[in-house]
Amino acid sequence: MPRTPLPKLRRCWIPLMLASALGACQSAQDDGTVVGTLEQVEVDVGPLQPARALRVLVDEGDAVTIGDTLVVFSTPTLAATGEQLEARAVAAARAAEELARGARPAEIGRARAEAEAATAEAERAAADLARLEPLAARGDISRQQLGAARAAVQVSASRRDAAREALRLVEEGARRERREAAVAEAQSARAAVEAWRATAGDLVLRAPVDGVVTSRHVEPGEVLGAGQSAISVGQPSRPWARVYVSSAVLSRLKIGDSVTAWLDGDSARFVGRVVSVSSRAEFTPRVALTEQERADLLFGVKIEFAAPVASNGATLRAGLPITVRLPAAAAP
Repeated sequence: MPRTPLPKLRRCWIPLMLASALGACQSAQDDGTVVGTLEQVEVDVGPLQPARALRVLVDEGDAVTIGDTLVVFSTPTLAATGEQLEARAVAAARAAEELARGARPAEIGRARAEAEAATAEAERAAADLARLEPLAARGDISRQQLGAARAAVQVSASRRDAAREALRLVEEGARRERREAAVAEAQSARAAVEAWRATAGDLVLRAPVDGVVTSRHVEPGEVLGAGQSAISVGQPSRPWARVYVSSAVLSRLKIGDSVTAWLDGDSARFVGRVVSVSSRAEFTPRVALTEQERADLLFGVKIEFAAPVASNGATLRAGLPITVRLPAAAAP
């Protein structure tokens, strides 16, 4: 009995991880339609440094708006470091202010009194020397007494000059370079405080977009690494689908093309727009030589939809299959 030949089957080359999304090897049908799976934009939110979760304020399915607090994290040294930096900033600011104001009136008064006393002492020593010199010339006093008087004049004159210089410096205040250095130190200390506050603020995770919590990856007490996702926020207002078309259909698609789509069993139509077209085939047989094998080359096309809700209330939800009608081919 002759063996009946089996019908020739078209080969589909689909990675296992995408089989659930496509279901089968999809390409544009003769009527220009293709089936894809709806997705939504999702944003992962996590700490910028290793930290422990103190409070988790949302659950999966909760609606959030921009700025809502999602998770509060902390680190062991957060509070102590903040107090240390604040104290340093306060001390540096006070030092800069004091240098800018100059000496206090009491300090200036004391320096002036010391200068006046030193001047009076120098004048007294000079007067004593002037009185002793004639006596020394007549031999009424010894040379030792005259030498001591001259030394006293030199010492008192040096003290007078030092006291006057000290008074001048107190009245002028700190040098410009020292004042600038103090201001720079105060600014550096304040910047360190602001950096600490920014770090502390990053440990309080807030919703970056309006949406719905799709995944919660952390519980109170758990430690997450830097950049590890704690909460995923989906945006139902931004649905999109990726469909796969053959090279023949790809040649008539371009970025910005308008398409229409509908859900299974619903007459409502959704308007979409082609936002990206893959530059390389994603499902390719090992050797694409025959016409049948060349037809197996598929290219991904991403389509975004303008509104997630139709006039009859039909809603585009992530995970639903959607049928898309592509632009028709131009007449020859």
